[in-house]
Amino acid sequence: MNEFSFLTDGVQYVAENPNVLVMWLIGGVLIWLAIKKNYEPALLLPMGFGAILVNLPLPGVIGDESSTGIVSWLFEVGIEASEAFPLLLFVGIGAMIDFGPLLSNPKMLLFGGAAQFGIFLTVTVAVLLGFPLVDAMSAGVIGAADGPTAIYVSRVLNSAYMGAIAVAAYSYMALVPIIQPFAIKLVTTKKERMIRMPYNPASVSRTTKILFPIIVTLIAGLISPQSAQLVGFLMFGNLIRECGRLESLSQTAQGPLANLITIFLGITIAFQMQADQFLNWGTLLVMALGLVAFIFDTIGGVLFAKLLNLFLPKDRKINPMVGGAGISAFPMSARVIQKMALKEDNQNHLLMHAVGANVAGQIGSVVAGGIILSFAQSLGMM
Repeated sequence: MNEFSFLTDGVQYVAENPNVLVMWLIGGVLIWLAIKKNYEPALLLPMGFGAILVNLPLPGVIGDESSTGIVSWLFEVGIEASEAFPLLLFVGIGAMIDFGPLLSNPKMLLFGGAAQFGIFLTVTVAVLLGFPLVDAMSAGVIGAADGPTAIYVSRVLNSAYMGAIAVAAYSYMALVPIIQPFAIKLVTTKKERMIRMPYNPASVSRTTKILFPIIVTLIAGLISPQSAQLVGFLMFGNLIRECGRLESLSQTAQGPLANLITIFLGITIAFQMQADQFLNWGTLLVMALGLVAFIFDTIGGVLFAKLLNLFLPKDRKINPMVGGAGISAFPMSARVIQKMALKEDNQNHLLMHAVGANVAGQIGSVVAGGIILSFAQSLGMM
């Protein structure tokens, strides 16, 4: 009798909340993309399952007036109260990154800045479309292709579209092999895509690699104090990697820590994917704006490379595709550029140049996020 009663309650819940069926479908699509297409499975699978979980009539999952559910508790502790999950994930990301290719070719830092153009363009477009400035700025950060930064910024700004922003940020990261070639081919010619760039890296000392994360943290913290947490945790992870004394901690940060935080971050973000919050026209527009930001971040880096080529001698031209790697999707974007280069010319190896721009993009994205937060603070929005 009790089982029948529970079944009847479940059917009644779905009948009264038909939108949960849509969320179950969205969750299923994310899981399918993770498993079948291998698109960012470590994040899309937990997010997809979480989207199903938080739309079940189970107070124990998201809680109710009399209790706190596990997912809502994780969200409150790991994201809402302290932004701990995205920040801790940056420690793992920093430990994974080798800044050697960037330090051996410092001009690649320019692309890490140029490829953030789409963020600020999208903020302007979103405001013109009538979005509140906090939501417009949060949506713009999707273009950085940096999930933790997008989550961090949208949470600090208390955006109403945090769930959509997280889904869009990680979905577009997963779709880098599809979106970037399309964007790059829009603004380049075959001749430009065939430009060869010899790779003759300057030697980078261990001292330089150790000093780099410290100096970047100091500079970023002074120029954009709001980026101090983002940049600081990223560079702390890198310092663990490069110091040469903490190999076991470096491996822990790259593996167990990053994996554990990724699992909880994905399912925790799903707290914002409850049907009554997620399914609205604003969500669709935010995801569309995120795609615009992503495309124009790529285009911004490419066009900047083309601008530099106007002033460079013929034998030192930059392949514009390298500029497109200035987004934060590391190392996916660098691999895409290498694949595109080999498709045009099977002897054209751009991987290390693209890696340099790609790790610069990791720095650029967190600094851009800090700039946005600093701007919001100056306007009294925080």
